[in-house]
Amino acid sequence: MAPTNQVLVKESSNVRTIILNRPKQLNALSLEMVSRLLELFHAYEKDPSVKMIILKAEGRAFCAGGDVAAVVNDINKGGWKVGTDFFSKEFTLNYLMATYTKPQVSLLRGIVMGGGAGASMHGRFRVATDNSVFAMPETALGLFPDVGASYYLSRLPGFFGEYVGLTGARLDGAEMLACGLATHFAPLEKLSSLEDALCKANTCDPIVISNIINEYSITPKLKEKSQYFRLKTIERCFSRRTVEDIIYALEKENAKSMDDWISWTIQSIKKASPTSLKISLRSIREGRLQGVGQCLIREYRMVCNVMKGEFSRDFFEGCRALLLDKDKNSKWEPSKLELVSDNMVDHYFEALNDKDWEDLKLPARSNLPAYAISKL
Repeated sequence: MAPTNQVLVKESSNVRTIILNRPKQLNALSLEMVSRLLELFHAYEKDPSVKMIILKAEGRAFCAGGDVAAVVNDINKGGWKVGTDFFSKEFTLNYLMATYTKPQVSLLRGIVMGGGAGASMHGRFRVATDNSVFAMPETALGLFPDVGASYYLSRLPGFFGEYVGLTGARLDGAEMLACGLATHFAPLEKLSSLEDALCKANTCDPIVISNIINEYSITPKLKEKSQYFRLKTIERCFSRRTVEDIIYALEKENAKSMDDWISWTIQSIKKASPTSLKISLRSIREGRLQGVGQCLIREYRMVCNVMKGEFSRDFFEGCRALLLDKDKNSKWEPSKLELVSDNMVDHYFEALNDKDWEDLKLPARSNLPAYAISKL
């Protein structure tokens, strides 16, 4: 595939800087972008002259997610299987990044959501800054936190991953660093100097790279009302076995204190797709006990079941309400948590009964997932 202007590349000695370049679409990942990123990451891994990859973006967002509106449009025209190509390539890219043999440094200016998190969280170094905003808002779209999120969310402290995954809560750069989603925090005014220093480094040694990033990094103070200070309440509520139990625990907490944050948390969950909430909770719980490859293979099954729409069409309804008509008035079906049975949830985790469909085939890799060893 010929290079496109949706993904730019800057070469400087032993470093390749890959730049996401759809600023008007907040760098939402198109199939073209994902295909190009896969091509580049494969090529640079084989090239002995390349020692480090820097991933950044043009405009005010790092990446607002996968271009799901385009995927839905393609599915509406050509059937659900048309969408499988996008997700199989995207998840393969996530796995390649998670097991990459060369350091990836992601500079996370602005919005980092959904597919944007998938393109960065699996890499070795994740540098947040003053205007970083992380979120996995999929339950409001009738989807679930994918792109390997069941792997990295389940590894956050306590049950913070369940909280972030079910509510779509937005985290700032300081919170990203505190919970481990970011490995470093560099002030905005130092980001270009940091990039220059990395381009001159001529090394693939992660300890040396970490020390360079440290020179430009600070430990920012968490805001007084940071969600990260709510870990004990999150632990009490989000450790519960079911979504219904989580809501019940939150409502009990709210009756004691009438807290704005708890009220917001309850409302965020209640507005989301009941089916999405149930499959998301189970996905994150299963992710705790699985490797990144297992998580991605399972999430691919789940996303194919979502696109097939046999048990619920919530993904298409969520995209209609939030991305297409923008009336923000999703009509979920089933409409209540109690109408989503365990048996219905089970279906999302099963292989599809379709002769032309197959499980995600990930390439054989020898490297350890970068996320598990990123805290140097």
